[in-house]
Amino acid sequence: MSQSLTAASARRVARPTPLRQAVSDALAELIINGTLQPGRHLVESDLAEHLGVSRQPVREALQRLHTDGWVDLRPAQGAFVHAPTQEEATQLLDVRTVLETYSAQLAAHHAKPEHIERLWQLQQEGMDALAESATDRLVAANSALHTYITSVGGNDVLAELITQVGRKVRWYYTPIANSRAKDSWNEHARLIEAIAKGDPEQAGEIMRKHTERTRTYRKAIAAEAANA
Repeated sequence: MSQSLTAASARRVARPTPLRQAVSDALAELIINGTLQPGRHLVESDLAEHLGVSRQPVREALQRLHTDGWVDLRPAQGAFVHAPTQEEATQLLDVRTVLETYSAQLAAHHAKPEHIERLWQLQQEGMDALAESATDRLVAANSALHTYITSVGGNDVLAELITQVGRKVRWYYTPIANSRAKDSWNEHARLIEAIAKGDPEQAGEIMRKHTERTRTYRKAIAAEAANA
């Protein structure tokens, strides 16, 4: 068992839900938070021991994660954490921009005072995490704020679509969370102000630029890493 996996704060899997689903969710979270890095060889016995389950649900979970694009299964070699290409990231973040721009517009149409109050609370949680350079909290706070904006809009189909891309957005966002954080949370503040004013055009434009900057910033970080 590697030190990084042993020391990780991942929890053992609870058994009430279908076990393969619980194991799949747990492994996806380890990938998202960077405990299991892209290219990492995934050994069934190690993962089973770490999660407190047998190897069978781990094997089933890896098959599911392969189908969903989190894991690569290589003949005669085993399972490896997928290393997303720049093109994959660009396509996903392009879709995110479209969905979240519309989400911000809807929120500006429907937000009530209690919604604005909650958005400012979530904004403060992000600022607190930023002040403490707490990456996990930053990523969680960012996700929570975007999710809440979507819920304010009240479109269940849109919420479902955003949820589908949201986990991978967290995966792609984590490596740049700290370096992008100050600008990102300043943009969040302007977004909340636009939603509070009930200005869907301004809210949508702020969100569009916000998500596009995340994509551009990730490209720059990836290029820098490739040239290091």
